[in-house]
Amino acid sequence: MALSRREFIKKGLIVAGTAAAAPSLFAGTVLDRQNTQTSNTTAYVPRYIELERSGELARREKALWDLYSPCVLCPRLCKTNRAAGQGGACTVASNFRVSSFGPDFGNEPPIRGTRGSGSIFLSNCNLLCIFCQNWQINHRGDGRVTTPGELARMLLDMQNMGCHNVSFITPTHLVPHLIQGLRIAIAGGLNVPLCYNTGGYESLEVIKLLDGIVDIYQPDFKFQDSAIAARFTQGAPDYALHAAAAIKEMHRQVGNLHIVNGLAQHGVVIRHLVLPENLGGADLLVRWIVDNFGTDTHVNIMGQYWPAFRANNFPPLDRRLTRAEYNQALTWARQAGLYNFH
Repeated sequence: MALSRREFIKKGLIVAGTAAAAPSLFAGTVLDRQNTQTSNTTAYVPRYIELERSGELARREKALWDLYSPCVLCPRLCKTNRAAGQGGACTVASNFRVSSFGPDFGNEPPIRGTRGSGSIFLSNCNLLCIFCQNWQINHRGDGRVTTPGELARMLLDMQNMGCHNVSFITPTHLVPHLIQGLRIAIAGGLNVPLCYNTGGYESLEVIKLLDGIVDIYQPDFKFQDSAIAARFTQGAPDYALHAAAAIKEMHRQVGNLHIVNGLAQHGVVIRHLVLPENLGGADLLVRWIVDNFGTDTHVNIMGQYWPAFRANNFPPLDRRLTRAEYNQALTWARQAGLYNFH
């Protein structure tokens, strides 16, 4: 089981650049080695470097800003004038906040490696699950107002620390700001893979604009049933539809996880937090993954659910996940044919 974002922050995320180490729950996990290359004759060069050199990244940034105000960056289509200080469902207007940043050792083994994934935890969220285990950041918006230049410095600092990649956590509502910071970091020498860690409620148009920019996608696929999704995500009844379309596009861009010398270079890792009474539909999800992407897809089946935020008011989310429920989800994954799951 992977650490939740909130658990990882508590256990040792580097806050404002102060080094600390976090324990991992992946100790002893064995990944499929048939998909892991053992040699690397050519150093991996992220595609965003060529996009910046050609001027294409500047064009993509402009296209993203065009979607920002009135805002249609996510499927909620709030259409608020964020540039004028209005906030939509995510409550974020023109400024953005960063909660914390630093080497993350709670990621999947090929993402975190031995020196961690350099993760930037962004404040606020466009999905707003009522059981959010990170609600202080995603709902309340805890964090520090940050400029694109400061964001670039964070990316470069984590690369200089030796992180194997850099990652934007909960980026959906801030994509143009992040690409602006990324471009500054590229000018400063950034050259490690870029990860996009999302709750899955994405606009297909935005994900298409990220083609060649993002190397590793880490989307959640939380719900398979739209009616259930609407109950627990503050009115996102189309969650499953948009998550499925976005993940298919992510996979089209970067494929299944490509690992060299134990480290991911590009690809998709799909995440699913198992919920009490299988509210998220883990059995349906693993079959959908195999049908669309094959049995070698990397999937993180997470078992750390606990009733955070407002979950106590929404049975059966008012209790922890049982070991039997988690084991059942793992059994469904095996029965579907998956073998790269954690």
